[in-house]
Amino acid sequence: MKQLVLAFIFSVCNLMATELPVKVVVLYKHGVGYFERSGELVGGETARLDFEESQMNDVLKSLMVSEVGGAKITSLRYDASEPLSHKLSVFPFQLGQQAPLSALLDSLKGAKLAVHLGSEIISGAIVGSRLVPGDEKHPQRDVVTLLASSGELRIVDLSAATSLKLSDPELQNQLQDYLAAIHTSHSREKRSVYIASSNRYAGKIQVSYVIPAPVWKSSYRLLLSGSGTATLEGWAIVDNLSGEDWVNVRLSLVSGRPISFISRLYEPRYVSRPMAELPEERAGKPVVYGGTMEGEKAPVVAGMAVSPDQTPGTARDAAGSADTLTRGMLSAQRRVPTRQAEAPLSSVEPEALAREVGELLEYSFSTPVTVPRNESAMLPFIQQKITARKLLIYASTNSQYPISAAEILNDTGKTLDGGPVTVFDQGAYAGEALMETVKTSDKRLIGYAVDFGTRVSTTFDSKTDLVREVHSRRGVLSIKKAIQEVRTYTIRNVDEKPKTLLVEHPAKPEYKLVQPKPLEKTVNAYRFEVKLEPRVTEKLQVIEERVYESSVSVSSMAPDVLFSYVTNREISEAVRKHLERIAMQKQRIAETDRSLVQVDQEIKDLIQDQDRLRQNIVSLHQVSGQQEQVENYARQLAAGEARLGGLRGHRAELRTKKAELESELNALIEKVEF
Repeated sequence: MKQLVLAFIFSVCNLMATELPVKVVVLYKHGVGYFERSGELVGGETARLDFEESQMNDVLKSLMVSEVGGAKITSLRYDASEPLSHKLSVFPFQLGQQAPLSALLDSLKGAKLAVHLGSEIISGAIVGSRLVPGDEKHPQRDVVTLLASSGELRIVDLSAATSLKLSDPELQNQLQDYLAAIHTSHSREKRSVYIASSNRYAGKIQVSYVIPAPVWKSSYRLLLSGSGTATLEGWAIVDNLSGEDWVNVRLSLVSGRPISFISRLYEPRYVSRPMAELPEERAGKPVVYGGTMEGEKAPVVAGMAVSPDQTPGTARDAAGSADTLTRGMLSAQRRVPTRQAEAPLSSVEPEALAREVGELLEYSFSTPVTVPRNESAMLPFIQQKITARKLLIYASTNSQYPISAAEILNDTGKTLDGGPVTVFDQGAYAGEALMETVKTSDKRLIGYAVDFGTRVSTTFDSKTDLVREVHSRRGVLSIKKAIQEVRTYTIRNVDEKPKTLLVEHPAKPEYKLVQPKPLEKTVNAYRFEVKLEPRVTEKLQVIEERVYESSVSVSSMAPDVLFSYVTNREISEAVRKHLERIAMQKQRIAETDRSLVQVDQEIKDLIQDQDRLRQNIVSLHQVSGQQEQVENYARQLAAGEARLGGLRGHRAELRTKKAELESELNALIEKVEF
């Protein structure tokens, strides 16, 4: 009877739970939504909010409750969640994924089991169970070994069993509870948060939180004209998948991506603790203590327990920041500019006002919005004149045709959220484009069609080892060279109307643009503007170069290499003269080296002739009647010795001259710095 009374009281309390309808909705671009509820809470009542289990982590992270008009909140409670692994750990058995029946029975060793084989019932305690693998004739099957009350061991083939039953009612209930816990974990039941008030107070309360929500989308219509202006019309697409109707809510849409994450707050956490036991008591044994060596007292070390510093972390509450966005929303409606006659605009007037909130942009709708559950809505948030010009853009060398594009200047005074753009030119559909988020006063190009009236071709040329700078210090020549690349764009306008073409040239890392000067530069490209008259061909030549530096010892450079630097036009006159002097000096040394080589060769040849004459003289002495020839060889030998002495003297002079030239060169190299 007491249980029935408690159940009745609990059900009555649930019926008395105060409803808190949604009043404010703020949708973001990063997958969350801010929701604000408010309502009257009578003293002693409890307000209940229902959420999906997957939303509870965000609710516990962002929930805020405000008391308005005398209400007094006494407690916040919510349905607890216990991890499935912790629930199942208390059972004496475990069921693995796709585990066979034999695995369950084997974990229940010792339990009594009744196996029904048709009209026969075999009972006994489970000794063990296993899965018997099959073969070509017999399929695999589960078998269990039972110990009957008679002491007989029975092996039962479970493939022939019609039913199994555990004889122990408690174990049977545990199995049912085990399966019920698994089933509950797979269900998508609601989880409730209870907000209780004091019996003595009543008033209005306001509850706000952040939960996952579909991202709102934006799409645009760009209506071009020939006057340099256009009309931009923007629509927001909102999805209500919250499970309840949004009736007359204040809706705001925020463009930007604040940081958001999921923290496991709903699931209870358990900390593993170490095992600690007192040492077992053992019989004492005698201890032999050693004698002291000196009379000093041993130092006493006092232990100190240091408590860790607890520095409270600060975190910005996502709901609090979103609450700041929604409070104080502007309700004034912006006037719509005069419409163009040739550009049909939507008849739905925009009722959203945009404002910057920190790094984010908020579109607030001035009139309440109603979106039923499981429905979506299209809401206009901008319809305004905008500065725009039509042009062509060529950004890919894989095609010969440029893209028809529009360059829009965001002079609306609002940040434009990124999204698809449908372009209408002179009232006709012209194509589609994608636009990134555009801040106020920023420009953006959007390409929407291929222009077959213009053709572009490219050619490529390069030059290497172009000397840009030469420096010398302590005999080391530092040379800056350049690799120059030239790309030529040949553009042909085959139409009868003038055009403006933007060539988007990719900017290469480590390369510097030499010419021409670009109109503008993006993160990874240069943009050049080319005016095209009707039926003309224009050329655009883009020159880039990469400068690199090398060092070489001047003493090791050949004269012809030095003269190549002397003739370079990029080098100053003073540097050219210094290098020319060094080159001329090295050339003199090279000429002296050639003279030395020639003299050395003459000396070598003369020594060989002298040796040959001496051998001939020795041979003729052994032959009678050859005295005249011997005297002739002797005269040649004497003349050769005189010539050899002169050559050796000349070689010494050349060596001295070379040493002097090298000394002068070294001095010249050491002194020259530029």
